[in-house]
Amino acid sequence: MRICIINTGGTISSTGQPLAPMAADRFACAANDLLGPALAAALPGDALHFDTGLRFSDDGPGTLDSTDLRPSDWCRIARRVLDLYADHDAFVILHGTDTMDYTGAALPLLLNVFDDLGLARAALSKPVILTGAQLPLFTDTPAGLVLNAGSDALANLTGALSCARLRLPEVAIFFDGRLLRGCRALKVSTTRFAAFDSPHLAPLAERGIGIRRGTVAPLPGPAAPDLALDGPAAHARAMAQLDAVQARIDDQRVVQITAVPADHRAAAPMLAQQVRAALDQGATGLLLEGFGPGNVPAGDGAIAQVLADADVPVLIASRVIGGQVGAFDYAAGAWIAATGAVAGGDMTPVAALAKMVVLTAAAPHHGWDRATLAALLARGLTGECAPTDRMDGPLWPGQVLTCGPVRLENDPDAGPRLMQGGAVLWQAPGPGVLRMQGDRLALIGHDGAVLWSGPPAPGAVAILSDDPPALRMIDPAHRAAPVTALAG
Repeated sequence: MRICIINTGGTISSTGQPLAPMAADRFACAANDLLGPALAAALPGDALHFDTGLRFSDDGPGTLDSTDLRPSDWCRIARRVLDLYADHDAFVILHGTDTMDYTGAALPLLLNVFDDLGLARAALSKPVILTGAQLPLFTDTPAGLVLNAGSDALANLTGALSCARLRLPEVAIFFDGRLLRGCRALKVSTTRFAAFDSPHLAPLAERGIGIRRGTVAPLPGPAAPDLALDGPAAHARAMAQLDAVQARIDDQRVVQITAVPADHRAAAPMLAQQVRAALDQGATGLLLEGFGPGNVPAGDGAIAQVLADADVPVLIASRVIGGQVGAFDYAAGAWIAATGAVAGGDMTPVAALAKMVVLTAAAPHHGWDRATLAALLARGLTGECAPTDRMDGPLWPGQVLTCGPVRLENDPDAGPRLMQGGAVLWQAPGPGVLRMQGDRLALIGHDGAVLWSGPPAPGAVAILSDDPPALRMIDPAHRAAPVTALAG
């Protein structure tokens, strides 16, 4: 297996006092000289290439502490992966821990290209794994660089390289023995070796005596060979998107504002003032971190008015580490839905911000209007949040799909029904599980009998739409026309 190791900087490649990342070529020489035989023994048959071609500036070492990375630097990392894509089977990216979770959330959106429904037009087909360390890999001595025996760096590097062998086609973070989906990870500690966690998704794999795959299904990868980045057409689509995004991304001013206890009934509530100031200063998107399930104090209505008047995307996340924003069921947050703000589901605030920055930069290239952009922000594109408008497995009793005002809910007693504004548009003949059976969507009763089935749609994904209200079967390979499974 050909694995490319790209060094962006960070603690893992830092030396000196105060710590600063060394140049990529110096790090590569030290790694080959001091670790070459050990890595070769640990990874027999693998060809490792320490790339030195990524530079964030022409001055200094060319690498950066991740504190200093800009959104356009996410694009530089993605471009390096695309430039080297044909020559390698996997990529391990050495990165500082401070903003590794932001890069882990941004790279999947830069290495995949999506249509208006969030289906891939170009898809990552190889593993891209970020890793780093809480302590440097090497120590500078009068005799030169030596291995830092007390660091977590070597275990993280070899763990990331070992997990690359799983060939999972997604961006991940390996740290302290666990492989986490990149867009689900959060940095949770500056002092423990277990620096990252994934509050809403179990690890993709764990490393102990060997590699143990987790219970979470990896992302599916390309729906057809011509959609893989290995192919010239898909690769060109990804490059064209990256060119457009990189030209605009540093101009995206997505402002993150956290709700805090305050006198929200004051004549000029602080939260409303913050939002208004952000908009007046040219914000291109707003990320509001609410309490609990996304609740934001309404006060005297000033915040509702300023959000309703905003002509930029507004996304609501939860400040709770394991928080989830959904239907705004509490009176304290029920007013939010009328403003047009997007509920962020179980996206972390880190993933939400990276997603808003990348998608707002990509919108002109794809011709996305504000409604399409809002829909894409709510959809799970690269596994950053649980899907709410599509079936990624059976729809069990008690589960619900939503798309705007349209709901497909599987009532445990009555069975699946399509609803809009309280009106039932379609009702299944009885209770059961809605799932794919062969090439058709079918309702399977508790006794195993088929109570209802839709038209044939081989390999399709069931996606709920609100205009018109319907559950449509969409071919992710883009080779067959959509088929309506059920409608009002």
